[in-house]
Amino acid sequence: MARKYKKAASKSDALIRKRIEVLLILFSLLVIALIFRAGYWQIYKADWLKELAQEQWAREIRIFADRGDILDKNGNPLAVSISCYTVVLHPSVIANQTGQIDNEDYLESLSKDLATILELSPEDVKEQASKKQSQVILKRNVTDSQADAIRLLEYKYTVNNDGVIEQKSKYYSGITINEDVKREYPMGSFLTQVLGFTSIDGIGLEGIESKFDKYLRGVNGKLIVETDREGVKIADSYEQRVEPVDGNSLQLTIDATLQSFVESALDLCMMEQNALSATCVVMDPKTGAILAMSTKPDYDNNEPPRNDLDLLRELTRNKSVTDVYEPGSTFKLVTTAAALDSGAISVSSGFYCPGYRIIDGQRIKCWSDKPHGHSNLTQAVQRSCNPAFMDMAMYMGVNTFYDYIYDFGFGSKTGVKLYGESGGIVTAEKYVKNVDLARIGFGQAIAVTPLQLVNAVSAIANGGDLMQPYIAEKIISPEGEIIEEYSSEVIRKVISDYTSETMLEIMYQVVQDGSGRNCKIEGYKIGGKTGTAQKYGENGQVLHDKHISSFIAVAPIDDPQLVVLIAVDEPKAGLSYGSIVAAPYVKAFFEEALPYLNILPNTSNIDTITKVEVPNVIDMTIEEAEIELARQGFGCISEGFDGKIVTQIPGPGTMLKSGANVIVQLKQVTDSGESYLVKVPDLFGLTPTEAMELLAENNLTMRIVSSGNVVMEQNPSKGTEVYRGSQVAVEFEYFEKEKDAESENQ
Repeated sequence: MARKYKKAASKSDALIRKRIEVLLILFSLLVIALIFRAGYWQIYKADWLKELAQEQWAREIRIFADRGDILDKNGNPLAVSISCYTVVLHPSVIANQTGQIDNEDYLESLSKDLATILELSPEDVKEQASKKQSQVILKRNVTDSQADAIRLLEYKYTVNNDGVIEQKSKYYSGITINEDVKREYPMGSFLTQVLGFTSIDGIGLEGIESKFDKYLRGVNGKLIVETDREGVKIADSYEQRVEPVDGNSLQLTIDATLQSFVESALDLCMMEQNALSATCVVMDPKTGAILAMSTKPDYDNNEPPRNDLDLLRELTRNKSVTDVYEPGSTFKLVTTAAALDSGAISVSSGFYCPGYRIIDGQRIKCWSDKPHGHSNLTQAVQRSCNPAFMDMAMYMGVNTFYDYIYDFGFGSKTGVKLYGESGGIVTAEKYVKNVDLARIGFGQAIAVTPLQLVNAVSAIANGGDLMQPYIAEKIISPEGEIIEEYSSEVIRKVISDYTSETMLEIMYQVVQDGSGRNCKIEGYKIGGKTGTAQKYGENGQVLHDKHISSFIAVAPIDDPQLVVLIAVDEPKAGLSYGSIVAAPYVKAFFEEALPYLNILPNTSNIDTITKVEVPNVIDMTIEEAEIELARQGFGCISEGFDGKIVTQIPGPGTMLKSGANVIVQLKQVTDSGESYLVKVPDLFGLTPTEAMELLAENNLTMRIVSSGNVVMEQNPSKGTEVYRGSQVAVEFEYFEKEKDAESENQ
């Protein structure tokens, strides 16, 4: 019995030992697994764990790169980046402080104080500060003075009788001020549609800003800081900074001084002609460089109307390249050049105008009610006689005429580096009938962009070379190295040198004794052509009371350096002929531009134009600048807030005709945070001149939304407080008065 017990006991001990061995093996395997697991996390996953930990106690703050400057051909700044700040709130920190301040409710006090400094409503600040988020952006593009005022808000100061701060204690918590960058356009509403603007994050949205965004935009840096559990930076803690890479600068072919002359001429045109819009393009015919380009009405690029998308789309459209229109009589220069160059006519050709032509059974009238009778070639162009140009088109035939139309660049995009360019409308050859060909001859049944027409006339003026239009000249790195450079390029030869010389002489005679005489300037040889184009309604019917009036000019004829087109859409001040509506404003441009370019009049009394050096008025007040400029014989046009002048065009030292205007840009300068506010006056019922004068008296400017001769609507409304220098959008309505019709050549 005892032996059986011992045998059973030994079996039990063996089983226990076996179990212990298995447990030891399993435990050993578990320990080994834990060791490998620990090694996996501590070695293989160490970097990932470190990043995860950093996310818990570190916060990454973006450091915005400076967007590259946009400069004119002479280095004048047109768009720059300036330092500013972003104000960030930490709602959880603010919530912890609520109720702990004895003198008044913390959140209400914080909202009121921040709203006052940042020009926000207390309700909006309170809403942002109460969100269930670790942080919210309260406002971007905060100025130095606003940031300083907020920094002062964060503490309460104890000051002794001598005015010395004895101590400061934390008052407001949950506010962070981060570095930021803001895009600024020093001249405000200047070169508006060409430059475009950026988003609040510095991304190009329109114009040059968008087209060259990849060059202008830099690479943002970052600042990594240690924070507490609420996400607020710990004082004197470790921080890591990755510096941003600034964007490249872009130098344009635009001459800011010539652009200022264009802007002034178009502003005057809009006011006097009560037009829907006005567009101007200025080109160097020898190179294809665009020297000035503008469309009115425009807006301040610093404050685009982002809240009104329809208005924004309308005002940002660069009509020089996006809009097509029937050129009317300005196209007759192309027809004449093609007919001469092809041999279809000669300088000795004659034409007869009975007041109409009958083609394919259709009676097509001349623009004049009185037949022109017999004309030679120069007289036909001077008189803008439609039948003569119908004859020229018919003499050439479809194939020949179309070859020249395409060679001059019509029907295809010019390739200029501007967004939204249209190629125009040219009916395919196979669909063109004789009646269509005849109408194309005098500028109907074809649609072009202003830039296409300027480029074609430049080819006529420069000896026959169609140039590649360009507006960008250089891309420059932050270190000053030229990354990319654009230059003059000939696309093809369109007409002969002889044809070009003949056309220049004919254009000169148009200004001397023909329909372009309102552009004549004593001592200068200027050539050009007027145009009055019809517009069409939605049903395709001609709108007899609406026109696009234009004038295209070349100066000087003996050495062409400028080709200028001004096109005025729906003028309502009276007769709509291009000779009346557009030619005087091209003349106004030339009167300032030619002396500026050192193109002197060819007269015995050459001292009739006096050029004076433009003084330096930067850092002056507007009052000081006006006195200094007047002393030298210059006028002064100001844009912007009160304060010191930060930019002037033309720049200091420029030799300019005495009596010309200098445009200055002011920027608000204040250390106290004081607002320079004025009340918007009541403009209802005023004429454009009266409205402009009243706004000027109140240090405000006018943006024309719709044309007319009486103010019907305004925005902001009367009595609204706005910054001095702000724009007031004005809607006019036209109340037509009876006018005596005058007989005037196109």
